[in-house]
Amino acid sequence: MKFSVTSGDLQKCLGSVGGVIPSKSTLPILENFLFELQGTELRVTATDLEISMSMTTQITGGKAGKMAVPAKKLMETIRALPLTPIDFTGDPESNRIEMRTETGVYKLTGESSENYPAISEFQGKDEFTIDAESLRRLISKAIFAVSSDELRPAMLGVLFQMKKGEIRAVATDGHRLVRFINKKFTAKNIERDVIIPAKALNLVMKSLEGGEVKVAFSETHAKFTLGNTTLISRIIEEKYPNYESVLPADNDKTLTIGKEALLSSVRRTALYASSTTRQVRLSLKKTEASVSAEDIDFGSEAREKIPAEYTGDALDIGFNSNYVVDVLSHIDTERVTFSLSSPSRAAIVHPEQQREGEDVLMLVMPVRLNN
Repeated sequence: MKFSVTSGDLQKCLGSVGGVIPSKSTLPILENFLFELQGTELRVTATDLEISMSMTTQITGGKAGKMAVPAKKLMETIRALPLTPIDFTGDPESNRIEMRTETGVYKLTGESSENYPAISEFQGKDEFTIDAESLRRLISKAIFAVSSDELRPAMLGVLFQMKKGEIRAVATDGHRLVRFINKKFTAKNIERDVIIPAKALNLVMKSLEGGEVKVAFSETHAKFTLGNTTLISRIIEEKYPNYESVLPADNDKTLTIGKEALLSSVRRTALYASSTTRQVRLSLKKTEASVSAEDIDFGSEAREKIPAEYTGDALDIGFNSNYVVDVLSHIDTERVTFSLSSPSRAAIVHPEQQREGEDVLMLVMPVRLNN
């Protein structure tokens, strides 16, 4: 195997697929990239057995071959190089690898491509195309709420619901929930629920540049094709919780407030909250909201007032400040609206005005106030 490539092009490839490489694995071969060279195209692949990702780049002076190349050493070397041509040579028999630049020579030992896990052929069943920006919004608005609780595997990913004329992205960790609806989804004859792991979606987001993305589902896997990058991920084959049953329908108290003002206030007052509960209190009146926090153990306390529009009887409600910050950070309008009921009922948060063709809804569970 032999080829020449610029360090910039190779680094782009490695950086794109390198996120798949597991930090620790019982299978050492997974800590390698698979290099496959055919003609003038080099394909770089990485897998953790659940997710496989590959990217192609153009090379010159190619001599076909396949090798497994140590990922960490290679990425660190390429990252440390200036923008320069690299002559790469790999001997499949001895597994010796040599990289030459104008000023240096770097040698390392790879492994036989025969030891690399076979990437199973994907047999797509449901397929559609979506523009990159729409997919980015679907993922980015929901993924922050994904659970990290291994005991609830269904909640370790984002639920995508494809319905006639719309696609939904839903995520929850039991404390907060996001439901993002794109009403301009036009894939015909696809009505299906699919849970895709958060790791795979983060990798997809990093690879989105523009244009369109081809998405396909088999019974067990999802495939994303983004230009010269392909990602195949195992689907989480669990039943997602009935999230619609926890969305309150009778929250009759409404708070409309500047998003940045509230976000900044919560961040400041949370510095004075208990490090255990991270609790902030919202005290609501007709024309203002008071944000406060205290830590009884250390005798610290903070309180701020923000102009607001509130309809309903005076209300005190507590939230984990981290969850409020997360929710507000993922709303991109100047003002947000909270729909509330009582100190023990979930709050619904959404933009004051929805974008055309979108419906963003976020839910935050309250915490018991320290009276």
